[in-house]
Amino acid sequence: MFTVFRQLLLCLALLWLPAGWAADSGWLRAADNDHASVRLRGQAATGAETHLLLDVALEKGWKTYWRSPGEGGIAPSVVWHTPVAMQWHWPTPRRFEVAGITTQGYQGNITFPLVLTGNLPARLSGVLTLSTCSDVCILTDYPFSLDMNSPADSAFAYDFTRAMGTVPRADGLTSALTAAAAPGKLTVTATREAGWQKPALFLDYPEEANFARPVIKVNGNTLTATVPVTDGWGEGAPNLRGQPLSLVLADAGLAQQSQIVIDEASAAALSLWTLLGMAVLGGFILNLMPCVLPVLAMKLGSVLQVEGLARRRVRGQFLASVAGILTSFLALALMMTLLRISNQALGWGIQFQNPWFIAVMALVMVLFSASLLGLYEFRLPSGLNTLLATRGGNGLAGHFCQGAFATLLATPCTAPFMGAAVSAALVAPLPQLWGIFLAMGIGMSLPWLAIAAWPGLAQRLPRPGRWMNIVRLLLGLMLLGSALWLFSLLALHIGRAAWAVAMGAGLLLLLAVLRRYTRPVALGAAGLALLAAFGYWQLFAKTGGLVQDRIPWQPLSEQAIAGALAANKRVFVDVTADWCVTCKANKYNVLLRDDVQQALSAPDVVALRGDWSRPSDSITQFLTRRQSAAVPFNQVYGPALPQGKILPALLSREDVLSALRAAKGDR
Repeated sequence: MFTVFRQLLLCLALLWLPAGWAADSGWLRAADNDHASVRLRGQAATGAETHLLLDVALEKGWKTYWRSPGEGGIAPSVVWHTPVAMQWHWPTPRRFEVAGITTQGYQGNITFPLVLTGNLPARLSGVLTLSTCSDVCILTDYPFSLDMNSPADSAFAYDFTRAMGTVPRADGLTSALTAAAAPGKLTVTATREAGWQKPALFLDYPEEANFARPVIKVNGNTLTATVPVTDGWGEGAPNLRGQPLSLVLADAGLAQQSQIVIDEASAAALSLWTLLGMAVLGGFILNLMPCVLPVLAMKLGSVLQVEGLARRRVRGQFLASVAGILTSFLALALMMTLLRISNQALGWGIQFQNPWFIAVMALVMVLFSASLLGLYEFRLPSGLNTLLATRGGNGLAGHFCQGAFATLLATPCTAPFMGAAVSAALVAPLPQLWGIFLAMGIGMSLPWLAIAAWPGLAQRLPRPGRWMNIVRLLLGLMLLGSALWLFSLLALHIGRAAWAVAMGAGLLLLLAVLRRYTRPVALGAAGLALLAAFGYWQLFAKTGGLVQDRIPWQPLSEQAIAGALAANKRVFVDVTADWCVTCKANKYNVLLRDDVQQALSAPDVVALRGDWSRPSDSITQFLTRRQSAAVPFNQVYGPALPQGKILPALLSREDVLSALRAAKGDR
């Protein structure tokens, strides 16, 4: 009987004393804080890891804090009596705002999973420091001790798995995520294929920076969160560009933990006035792009043809060209508006995806070049000539058309600042879209307006003479080269065989016309046209370029990017188009260079190319997810750049190589 009684006492002792002997601290309370109870539980090491659970029970109205508390509060922490390597996993928090102060934390009951690594002592002991707040805040220390030799509770494994389920995952929520800094503002942009329901954003605060409550807006699958930024004193914002940012995005029971690098302010993060300024500057730079030079040459040719132009006539001609430029930009804005209303693809230069548009533009360029080369002259009906002379300012319609064609020929080019302005315009409210396109037109008109304001600039050209014939020949050949380039774009739409037949027929027709002309100018133009066509066919149509591209390009897709990142590889994305002049400049000036070719052919680099020469829904969606609406578009991904880094529109060797090094994590 005594033996049975002793065994019962032993069983009772095992039931009552696990908190002191097993890996369980039991519920701990402090004398000066009866609003919170804490408990630590542990499981003996399995392999290289030891798992712990920190349970916190808070009374109603009280809260504790996330790893980044916000503008107030202190995150929970543990000081071990014996140094221990520990990884603290943080469940998805909530946001609290009291008296204008934003904090991030938890209410009610919360469980934190802790993972310890390395050799641990048989008894783990330390002090947990917990900050709890309601109307007042209490900072409490809880000493504890865990006997890691004792078996864990049978429910521990289940509890640990459930607790880890509350911790944000590394992926699974967003397909694209970027952060951009502007003075006093941080903008986070995320794309979720399934759309957004009730999204929430939680940010880890960088040093010397405070984030206010994010303002979240959702447009389709794209989320844009604008976060006011100040320094630790609530004053001027620190410079966050280039700094790493840790954040958690949550929606509909899912949460994702991400690490990204804060980039320069994107179009979505810029004020309207900044965008208008960029649009004006980008439009002005278009005048320096090779696409517009032939039309500027036409304008110069028209001035040279008349001796002693009066200031009033010069001013009228250039103002007519300005009107043509502005009208064309407003027509582009109208086209973009109609495409948006009909849910069609939007983008800068997408009209060059239409073969009929290309053919008409090429034909017009041929006619203008033929006129400059002296093959014939445009002759309008006498009545229309009289109307233009008396009411149109001596043929102002022609100068209007020059400005309009200059705009249309500029659309294959993406000048600096143009990408951000166009991308913002295509997602902005319609009044802003029209304002940004008008600003681009004003920017492109600035050189023309300068001559209209000071006509003496045009009158300071050399006096007419025989040299004008040489200038006209050069201008005509420039336009003819542009026409041949436009015709070459048709090969993608009608096939190279049909294109060759069409080019041959066109050249035969040109030779038939030239039979009437024996002047060296005409014969020289015909010979150069034949040489240019043959050279294009030999160098570009057959070999793909003057220099061979050794990069093993693969088709662009989101799955290809994800697969490469999963294999711990770097990714270089190139979205291009045959009609994009800036794309060609990037190719021959940067991508075909030996050092860049070698870098992009490395075993750990996956080169992906998307061709936007013709309409492509997949490429349009790819660009839209990245807040872009123009080509060229280049982006680099890698282990150190999982969210990708967007490169400038005009590439440089240093841009590509440094981005590839940064993606790998090299210093």
